[in-house]
Amino acid sequence: MGMKKKRWQRRHLVESAMKGAMRVSLFIVAGSVGLILWTILSRGLPALTLDMITRVPEGGFYMGKEGGVLNAILGSLYLAAGGTALAMVFSVPIALYLKTYLGDSQWGQYVRFSLDVMWGIPSIVYGAFGFTLMILLGLRASLLAGIIVLALVELPIMARAMDEVIRRMPADLEHAALGLGSTRFELAVRVITRQMLPGIVTAVLLAFGRGIGDAASVLFTAGYTDRIPTSLMRPTASLPLAVFFQLGSPFPEVQQRGYASALILTLIVLAVSLGSRLISARLNRYTVK
Repeated sequence: MGMKKKRWQRRHLVESAMKGAMRVSLFIVAGSVGLILWTILSRGLPALTLDMITRVPEGGFYMGKEGGVLNAILGSLYLAAGGTALAMVFSVPIALYLKTYLGDSQWGQYVRFSLDVMWGIPSIVYGAFGFTLMILLGLRASLLAGIIVLALVELPIMARAMDEVIRRMPADLEHAALGLGSTRFELAVRVITRQMLPGIVTAVLLAFGRGIGDAASVLFTAGYTDRIPTSLMRPTASLPLAVFFQLGSPFPEVQQRGYASALILTLIVLAVSLGSRLISARLNRYTVK
């Protein structure tokens, strides 16, 4: 009885210690997020005006004169939307092929490992890679170059997220489809895609949120301009770079606008996150449980 009691006390002590560690971790994470949001709101909200959202920078904007960041807002949306669409063209077939044909084979594990490595590569490396290609091809910084590099950044995120979602599909559903005479291609297109559509949509929006907030990959490839891009071959502004340039200004008014730009970017990412949850919840109604 004495040994059992000591063992129970030890296990109870370990459980209490782990609960305390988890609570401390939750407090640190939640506190950090709250502090970041409070900093952006308290400093950016006073400078967030209608002109900031609806006007492009005018002469002397970075010295405290009039104008806004409409060019950066639209530029970020163009870059993220284009990069996400291009990455989706390759990510969906990769994820479906991994599930349908490779499975947990050695080649499947190799592809997943390669995607994980690509996911961990810093985005500045992708930017340097894209800049090198631009030099070799004789191209200049442009919206198209930024879209291509962002697609490279988003592709492993999107493909691995889709892969993890698709792997959770009930095995009985797959066996039933194959048992009814479906080919593996039909299984991928008609069954897996429809069944796992909520998770696929979430993966796409997750990659979009990652792309719209990335600055390093578009620093050398998309360039920066005070104008709204009218062509794929012209440079474009982005909100992360607008925040970088504004906060680097010696003028306090411009720095405050930098926090306002950061607030706009945060609100866009928040809207994408909430939108992904709402869409996933709606699409989940049409899946087999």
